Amino acid sequence: MNTFASSSNPLSSSTLHLRGPVDYGFTEETAGLFRANASSHLQQNARPGRVVRLDRNRVLVASDDGLLHLPYPSHGLVPATGDWVWLGHNAAGEPAVVEVLPRRSALSRKRAFEASSEEQILGSNIDIVAVVVPVDRPLTHNRLERTLVAAWDSGATPLVVITKADLARLADDVVGEVILQAAGVDVVTTSAEQGDGLDELRQHIPAGATLVFLGPSGAGKSTLINALAGREVQQTGEVRAGDGKGKHTTTSRELVPLADGAVLMDTPGVRGFGLFDADEGMEEMFGDLEELFAECRFADCAHQAEPGCAVQEALAEETLDPRRWASYLKLQRELAALTRKHDAAARRAYQREWHQKVVSAERGQRAAERYRHDQAEERAGKGNKRRKR
Repeated sequence: MNTFASSSNPLSSSTLHLRGPVDYGFTEETAGLFRANASSHLQQNARPGRVVRLDRNRVLVASDDGLLHLPYPSHGLVPATGDWVWLGHNAAGEPAVVEVLPRRSALSRKRAFEASSEEQILGSNIDIVAVVVPVDRPLTHNRLERTLVAAWDSGATPLVVITKADLARLADDVVGEVILQAAGVDVVTTSAEQGDGLDELRQHIPAGATLVFLGPSGAGKSTLINALAGREVQQTGEVRAGDGKGKHTTTSRELVPLADGAVLMDTPGVRGFGLFDADEGMEEMFGDLEELFAECRFADCAHQAEPGCAVQEALAEETLDPRRWASYLKLQRELAALTRKHDAAARRAYQREWHQKVVSAERGQRAAERYRHDQAEERAGKGNKRRKR
């Protein structure tokens, strides 16, 4: 078991030896994070741990001497899978999570039910977000873009992993489409059953790094994890041939240790991925559009019918894919709606804008009615003059 030492920690006046779960990504860099967050109010015997899985009433945490089922902390941040935590004792003297450390990165989404505007943390302290794309079903472009936006925004490095390359004759076509759409993101093609592409994938997972697989059910995530781990750590299930849908063989987010302290996080199949505060991810994913916006004649161009709009020119010249533009607009509307739910000022501004549009439309309608009325009276007056003659 590795040991990392410090002589300036408030928990001890002597040299502090930090022992952590090396198999779950505890490195010297992680030890430094603990030292930087070792406040004076922490218990003298506090030690590092990492959240492996969240159960209904307990948290499964890895420590230097094994896995522990502990109660949730009574205050502070609610733990998420991947969190680094201080372990100590609660008021009853029982072992417990006493503090969650600040997250270096966090993969989040809007909670699944439509009416909610709350953030759901899927995993934290992640280094690589691997978006899994199976080739045995049609490629959903909007879904891929949406997931890559979330991956960029998490603070981790996105990676696209194409699975089941041995099952589809059109694998090369799918790979080509993905490379084109995920510009700037590395793409790895794999076949876990045949062992193809696994060595290349391992090169993207450095020692001590944490990688999360993100994709729909039946995408082959569990099979891929078993192949990388060299043992069966996840159950696998059949996929229906008719619609390509699979069963949820993974029911919770859980860390799986690999060699060299690298860690995998498997997630249940994600059907929908509602974005949450993803401005930075949008800039990364749609950087080409940001460049187009800068070329518009007017700084406040709405990219609709304004003269000199670079976006409309690109659409007319077919250098910008209409589907990609429509996807960008849809994601922006979604983020704007989420902002309005959280920001009262933004909500009032939105309501004023719509009120102005309604008033303007009503004025236009009244003006059109007056015009039609005046035209009718004018025609009637001319008719009376003709009859008098």
